[in-house]
Amino acid sequence: MDQLSLETLGRHLQSLRVARGWSLSGLAAAAGVAKSNLSRLEQGNGNPTLDTIWRLAVQLNVPFGNLVAPIRVPVGEEGVQVRLVDQGGDNPRVDAYWMSCAPNTTRMAEGHTPGTVESVTVISGQLEVGVTGQSQHLRAGQSHTFDAEQPHLYRTREAWATLLVTIVYQKDGDES
Repeated sequence: MDQLSLETLGRHLQSLRVARGWSLSGLAAAAGVAKSNLSRLEQGNGNPTLDTIWRLAVQLNVPFGNLVAPIRVPVGEEGVQVRLVDQGGDNPRVDAYWMSCAPNTTRMAEGHTPGTVESVTVISGQLEVGVTGQSQHLRAGQSHTFDAEQPHLYRTREAWATLLVTIVYQKDGDES
């Protein structure tokens, strides 16, 4: 992520934290992030992982898309890039993401907030996706919908995979 995007993300994260009455120490502990890492992130430094951003969003009770909405570059790590495409304003809340996974990549995702449902459509390549132990193998044009409050995985084979991911938040969270 470029420096301007890091600074934008950091300021937004800090404003969400303060608006919700979280101390730096309290949010860091609740999200399982070192206080020093959270501090650096809020200052526009560091290189946050997707898991770190997800855990912070969950603790702040905002959809992942709300946390990354101010930045327009993909967020990524270890062969996976994710970019927010659009956010719906209706209830239930729906976020859409473009996702790209490098060959031979496995991404284990933590469960999202209760009631969250995820749908993945493969645009190109092949992918194993779904709740751990109940995943499905998909090819271009195929989709899979699953309970995303459970830990789940995305696993590519020998080629890149490009995906459209939609996340439906069944329970209304604070939407700042």
